[in-house]
Amino acid sequence: MENFWDSNAWGFFNLLAVLLCSLLLANVVKKTFRPLQDSLMPTSVLGGGLLLVFAGLFKLVTGVGLFDTAFFGGNGSATLELLTYHALALGFIASAFKPNSGAMTRERTVEIFNTGVTTVSTYLLQAIFGMVISMIAALIIADFFPAAGILLPFGYGQGTGQALNYGTIFENDFGFLGGKSFGLTIAAMGFVSASIGGVVHLNILRRRGKLKNVHHEEHLLRSEDIESADEIPMQESIDKMTIQIALIALSYLLAYFLMYLLGCLLPGMRSVIYGFNFLLGVLTATLVKVTLNVLKKKGIVKKEYTNSFLMTRACNFFFDIMVVAGIAAIRLSVLQNYWIVILIMGLVGLVVTFKYNHFVAHTLFPKYAEEQFLTMFGMLTGTASTGVILLREIDGDFCTPASDNMVYQNFPAIVFGFPLMLLATLAPKAPVLTLGILVIFFLVMNLILFRSKIFKQKVKG
Repeated sequence: MENFWDSNAWGFFNLLAVLLCSLLLANVVKKTFRPLQDSLMPTSVLGGGLLLVFAGLFKLVTGVGLFDTAFFGGNGSATLELLTYHALALGFIASAFKPNSGAMTRERTVEIFNTGVTTVSTYLLQAIFGMVISMIAALIIADFFPAAGILLPFGYGQGTGQALNYGTIFENDFGFLGGKSFGLTIAAMGFVSASIGGVVHLNILRRRGKLKNVHHEEHLLRSEDIESADEIPMQESIDKMTIQIALIALSYLLAYFLMYLLGCLLPGMRSVIYGFNFLLGVLTATLVKVTLNVLKKKGIVKKEYTNSFLMTRACNFFFDIMVVAGIAAIRLSVLQNYWIVILIMGLVGLVVTFKYNHFVAHTLFPKYAEEQFLTMFGMLTGTASTGVILLREIDGDFCTPASDNMVYQNFPAIVFGFPLMLLATLAPKAPVLTLGILVIFFLVMNLILFRSKIFKQKVKG
């Protein structure tokens, strides 16, 4: 029988409270120290870093892992990984409930498509360089996992949640000791790369007179920004925020049933299927959203139940929790033999992502090249919010289509990027073959991306 004073009854809440308090502390620290403000580092990354440092000092002094103490229920490290795993899917589900864009012109459709292809091409480029580095490292370091490099696009390109997902698969199914922490560390380095690379580039633009040193004020929200006229009221017999959370939970529950069914049909693919929790969550959220729209058109549902403003708040909350928990979950002790490889991989990831996206932006998006570059570089080393942070420094009012490109590129990115997720499970079995496929895949994607330039030159020739 559980007692309310037992650590098991308080462990999860204590852990969640410490994560949220670390965000508050990080916000204070960032507001206090000007260099941190100028670094553009997300508060969630700073909060996770503070927890990681404190946990390291705690273990150094006591010899015990901080999150595995009775205060956190005795198994807080595993809980941190679970929070990271679930928060990824919940954030994507909340994002899927936000309204779709309006009508698109042909030019805008092409730009969004090219943005999606750029995203996947960058994933592939990161994977190629990551695999080359890890395969070379495997020849030098005894028992090093040769396929570790394919975690680079999941850590840089897709963020903390996916880095953990595939790190877990590699650790559990293929014997990569420390795979989870390796992936999480790569993701953390991605945020640092976004901050360093973004700030350096912004300062170069400022010195060249292309960027004014302007601090953008937050816009006041209008009532129509918060809710539309045909929505359910904010407070009724049930609060509107409760409705949003319930819809997110319903979608994730349906995603679980779908994953369970697919896992029964394909037991050998169970790890991969559950690693796609975010993708299947988006699918079920879309089905719930479509169902509500159909019921509203038929007059069965009278009001709009989803609210874009509240869904955005929920999405940001889940992603903040995902990042801070993911960084705090890193186990530095299991990476003691891998630091040189991780640093080389992180630096190379920064350089190739910077150079490739800068070239693509100036070649295919000449009307707003710098805005497109900063958005994509931030997203492909951190998260979408990191891209927005960098974009605001040069386009504070979002006058260019760069932010919309980032939002609506997800569909072509998912379609073209899906094979990479499958290749990730082939990499541990056949790293050389996987590297060859990645190179061919990258060339094909660039043929698609630069189709207008390539075929235009052929016609002229």
